Amino acid sequence: MTTDDAHNDGQAPGLQFPCAFEIKAMGIDDGRFHEVVIEIIRQHCDAIHDGSVRTRASSGGKYVSVSIVIEASSRAQLDAIYEDLTAHDKVLMRL
Repeated sequence: MTTDDAHNDGQAPGLQFPCAFEIKAMGIDDGRFHEVVIEIIRQHCDAIHDGSVRTRASSGGKYVSVSIVIEASSRAQLDAIYEDLTAHDKVLMRL
């Protein structure tokens, strides 16, 4: 296991890799948004397990959030995932 303290900016201690890490993205519910998020994350992960993907529609039904738990191997991997999510025009927010 490795610890990544390089980006903690004096806050909570860094993550220990590998670790389970939840990634969440939100966008307009067009019926395919979850596929976009899965495709982006799959570019950076060896496997996404069926039970690790959750979707939740907003109360008005216009938006949907997709949460995926991955086995994160490094801070660089997480940074790359978030960079690709941010760059995609269908992703309105990512956490």
